[in-house]
Amino acid sequence: MPLQDLTLGTMTGGGYALPRFERGAFADGSRLTRIGSGAIGGKAKGLFRVEREVLSRLDGDAFPGFEVAVPSAVILTTEVFDSFIQRNGLSDFVLRDHSDDHIAHAFQRAELPAEYVGDLRALVGEVHTPLAVRSSSLQEDALDHPFAGVYGTKMIPNNDIEEDGRFRRLVEAVKLVFATTYFAESRSYLRSVGKHLEEEKMAVMIQRVVGQRAGDRFYPCISGVARSHNFYPTGYAKPADGVVTLALGLGKTIVDGGLSWSYAPPYPKAPPPFNDVGALIKNTQTRFWAIHMGAPPPHDPVRETEYMVHPALSDAEKDGALRYLVSTYDPGSDRLNSGLDAQGPRVLTFAPLLGSRFIPFNDLVIRLLEIGEAVLGENVEIEFAVNLHRRDLIPATFGFLQIRPMMVDTTELEIPRSELESETALVASEHVLGNGHRTNIEDVVFLSPETFDPDATLTIASELDAINRGLVEAGRPYILIGFGRWGTSDHRLGVPVAWGQISGAAVIVEATLPSVNPDLSQGSHFFHNLLANRVLYLSVLHEGMFRIDWEWLEAQPVVEQTRFVTHVRPDRPLDVRVDGSSALGVIHRHEEQRRIAGTHAES
Repeated sequence: MPLQDLTLGTMTGGGYALPRFERGAFADGSRLTRIGSGAIGGKAKGLFRVEREVLSRLDGDAFPGFEVAVPSAVILTTEVFDSFIQRNGLSDFVLRDHSDDHIAHAFQRAELPAEYVGDLRALVGEVHTPLAVRSSSLQEDALDHPFAGVYGTKMIPNNDIEEDGRFRRLVEAVKLVFATTYFAESRSYLRSVGKHLEEEKMAVMIQRVVGQRAGDRFYPCISGVARSHNFYPTGYAKPADGVVTLALGLGKTIVDGGLSWSYAPPYPKAPPPFNDVGALIKNTQTRFWAIHMGAPPPHDPVRETEYMVHPALSDAEKDGALRYLVSTYDPGSDRLNSGLDAQGPRVLTFAPLLGSRFIPFNDLVIRLLEIGEAVLGENVEIEFAVNLHRRDLIPATFGFLQIRPMMVDTTELEIPRSELESETALVASEHVLGNGHRTNIEDVVFLSPETFDPDATLTIASELDAINRGLVEAGRPYILIGFGRWGTSDHRLGVPVAWGQISGAAVIVEATLPSVNPDLSQGSHFFHNLLANRVLYLSVLHEGMFRIDWEWLEAQPVVEQTRFVTHVRPDRPLDVRVDGSSALGVIHRHEEQRRIAGTHAES
């Protein structure tokens, strides 16, 4: 169908119309099509712009060995979603306060409108590779409130011999993504940004997964996130140099805040910011996510990871996926050597790829960031997956999965370094995000170093959720202080809260302990929401020169005390100053509140 035949504005992205899905087109390589009328959502609109405005400016001859494209996708528009809700009598049900599990099961029992079923059957009839069923809501990927990671994505193997089986799994995944529109995290996020549940509608992207099969696993060699602005530059890097974060396997490792590898594009070979090789090894990826292609697991359609597995790095080596991704540790010299030639522990440094003369991976990422900034007129974040063929490096597939604008506040707020050493400083940091001055915060919610238990982080998340709800309902912004990465899915790295569980926090502090000492939270959806919601962020390293005054904090009037979480309200508001340009920040007690003697207690 000619593009000019479509005129409905809600089906457009960047001034172009999205063609209707035609049976056979997906298999023939048509990139983006739609089923239904209505809106395609923010995520799909971004990819449509990538295909039409970003990749069209890319000189493919400048990057030999790479095939760069948006993986083929079909978008179920918001018309499909609206029809599903209305015809199954769910309009009133979704506005009530049900549990996530109750909502998910109700959606699974409902039926997709019959007029869309034929196209979905045709889709699974012609496609036999894994599919990602992804959210693309009206609100997603906006500059001010991106809703990053709030809604669901489900990976399905799509390899059942029977077409009916593949169709059933696809429909279950679509219904789950629909259901996440009304989950607790979604509701909480909407409330925190002043949106109403009735305003949100969900489109769904059904997209080919970039990768290849090895036995019962399917995954890309590399998943990555690239940003044109780096909030934590190290060494010679500057904020405008950007940052790239890489992981083996599916991108869930990065977006969930797991261990990954980051570098500044102008300095791909620069040494990482660790004191020694041991610290580097401790802070690199050891497991990866893949789609399970073997015998179906126990049926669980309401679980996002139903068809996903989390194998070890050694399994990827058996698959032949590590040739260009790892270094090998030599205990004798206490050094890392690029590649697999030597015997010893494998470490995911991506050194062979970043140092390769044969494939211009880093140059390609730099160019895509440049074009993305020009098209969107803002700093940008892109998500991608790279498939390096395991026998021969070339050709490589670069799948462009997402683009969104980044919120970068350039407000200047000068903070002299001496201010961090003030006796009134409750928290002082030389690793911060955001810019701003807050003087009205009267509440602090914190985890005590005396009671913090890395094995109890799921319980901690639940306790925080309850306290957060009360403070949000009361309209009381607060300071949140805890250990490790907020929002990680790995309980060993921090507290696995969803954004909605701490949505009322106006200031977030990440502290480290000797036992919980990951690098900073750059690379995750959580991190992106933090920026977009203008939350001031401070990181305090236990081995750094600045500390948190735990002694003073523990002495404040307690509003609520749970097993692991303490909510206090000092008798005077706290003063928060953060300057992102200098990366300095401080939380001040009122002059009258400072302790008479002593400096900061040990973190």
